Amino acid sequence: MDLADLSEQQKIIQHLEREGLKNIIFTNCVKDENVKQIVPMVTALVGSSYRYHRGENAEYCIMVIGVPNVGKSSLINSLRRQHLRKGKATRVGGEPGITRAVMSKIQVCERPPMFLLDTPGVLAPRIGSVETGLKLALCGTVLDHLVGEETLADYLLYTLNRHQLLGYVQHYGLDGACDDVVSVLKRVAVRLGKMQKVKVLTGTGDVNVIQPNYTAAARDFLRTFRSGLLGPVMLDRDMLHTPPADP
Repeated sequence: MDLADLSEQQKIIQHLEREGLKNIIFTNCVKDENVKQIVPMVTALVGSSYRYHRGENAEYCIMVIGVPNVGKSSLINSLRRQHLRKGKATRVGGEPGITRAVMSKIQVCERPPMFLLDTPGVLAPRIGSVETGLKLALCGTVLDHLVGEETLADYLLYTLNRHQLLGYVQHYGLDGACDDVVSVLKRVAVRLGKMQKVKVLTGTGDVNVIQPNYTAAARDFLRTFRSGLLGPVMLDRDMLHTPPADP
């Protein structure tokens, strides 16, 4: 939740519960917030369930699953810091695909003895809509170039303006909010000195022209959003204000 806007946390919980989800904990693995709530909750859930042939086994072995780049490895490392005072056990990174295979068991707690399995991110084979795909891509679940940095920047700009989250205006020193992504990226590129030489074919020969590097500007825009410099943003805000469908 390190980048999420939790001003409507109760509505988020209600929405997730309507989706059939229970035992929800909001954590921040950067600041280790609320992470200590996980082990007691897991212990209670496992203890109240039938463990079949593992009933006499005091160890808990749990698999961590989720979409790519959601923070599974960060969660494991945070649990180790909180309960074992140990350092990083699994690699993390700002792009999907850092964890490529199911790793060996990683201990995160001694009482009770609890081990977690880090796993590669998984996505549903079919994404419901283009907008859902863009939201997932903005969160870094797929590599940016597979969607297009400028396409993602365009959707991010649309989302920020729609919800009046105008921190980008001050961050990049713009004159005001703007819906034209080409204009915004041009200003960003000029401000950051992201220029490129382009060869233009004319009737009298080739001419080298210096123009803004829109792709580099889009990358910086996305990186700024993901690092939290544009403030907390909730991409699914509209879902919280949509009445639940009739059963």
